[in-house]
Amino acid sequence: MASRLLRLGGALRGLSLLGPTRLAPLPLWKASRSMAAGGIPTDEEQATGLERKVLKALEQGLDPYSMFPPKRRAGTKEDPNIVPSVNEKRLVGCLCEEDTNTPVVFWLHKGESQRCPSCGVFYKLVPHQMP
Repeated sequence: MASRLLRLGGALRGLSLLGPTRLAPLPLWKASRSMAAGGIPTDEEQATGLERKVLKALEQGLDPYSMFPPKRRAGTKEDPNIVPSVNEKRLVGCLCEEDTNTPVVFWLHKGESQRCPSCGVFYKLVPHQMP
């Protein structure tokens, strides 16, 4: 389509120069994009609904759906690993040794911090509200 317009414009320009009246050459149209004025919109500008809410929360530094890995803590009684949950209890798996393939699984209940039965690392269940 664009090549046809360029050829047609060149042909008309050549015809106008050959004629006896010497008409002014026709200007060629510049190739234009549909969004040339504002450019291509970003993901944030196009997002709607739930995706928009998530992007706004991430801009504010929040983690609405626990997408990021939890912050590693010392695992002591004073500084336990935080486990968010929407229920009163949650199943937790602890990889006690670095090269193990089998986690030690135990129930973590709401309240005070609890200790892993194998390695002694402390965990605490914290209520989490869904957005």
